[in-house]
Amino acid sequence: MPRRCDCWDIGRRRLEFARRPLVMGILNVTPDSFSDGGAHRQVEDAVRVALQMEADGADIIDIGGESTRPYSDVVEAEQETSRVLPVIEQLAGRLTIPISIDTSKAEVAERALDAGAEIINDVTGLEGDPLMGELARQRSVGVCVMHMKGTPQTMQDDPCYEDVVAEIERYLVERLQACERIGIRRDRICLDPGIGFGKTHEHNLTLLRATRRFVELGSPLLIGHSRKGFIAKLIGDPLADRTAATLGVSLAVAAAGAQVIRVHDVKPTVDALKLFEASGGLN
Repeated sequence: MPRRCDCWDIGRRRLEFARRPLVMGILNVTPDSFSDGGAHRQVEDAVRVALQMEADGADIIDIGGESTRPYSDVVEAEQETSRVLPVIEQLAGRLTIPISIDTSKAEVAERALDAGAEIINDVTGLEGDPLMGELARQRSVGVCVMHMKGTPQTMQDDPCYEDVVAEIERYLVERLQACERIGIRRDRICLDPGIGFGKTHEHNLTLLRATRRFVELGSPLLIGHSRKGFIAKLIGDPLADRTAATLGVSLAVAAAGAQVIRVHDVKPTVDALKLFEASGGLN
């Protein structure tokens, strides 16, 4: 069994990892996200979906106001804030589970934290905005540090690696150390290899097979594979429903020790993980 981290301190509380991963529900309040763009743009709809995710067993709700799909358009901080803030403000007093803000802008993150968010989930690994690291340190919140090659506008332009696992492992270790140097405690940092962010389909599969190696870094590990393009490629139909195939990956990385699984379809994931745990889970 790998040296698996058993908790994540996000400031106001500690998230404990047992024999199955926690489920992070994805709530995109954007018009153009790759899978659910436009589905939750109205505040009332987004709030309803988030509350249902909690009822279905989600452990975290991750709210984003800017699409990071390949070749997506950049959104200004003011517009991104206007999308996420009303939702967070309405949910903060109603959810019992933590809210994560999915943003790479310190201005957006700060407003979200003020409204009640407890985690910063940054696809740039806290490198995209020079103020983000200091904000995370000052506010003593949980952070998720992800690897992305390039930007959403360039990341799928022929991504190349000599050894994709070794290079991303090295990046995550370096970012972990950089965060510690500016005063962000190690137990507040979650790592994410960035499935689909500047990787080919084969890169994604190679990284998923290496989940155990990333777990052994000793920090919480988040895997975000839900409904992504490599799944459609593997099942051979870009129009097919990807829920069952996403579940297959979820169970594989759960068995390898991943602590957080970020998904669109909360209920089937929670149900599958309940049976995973009941059938033996992580031994």
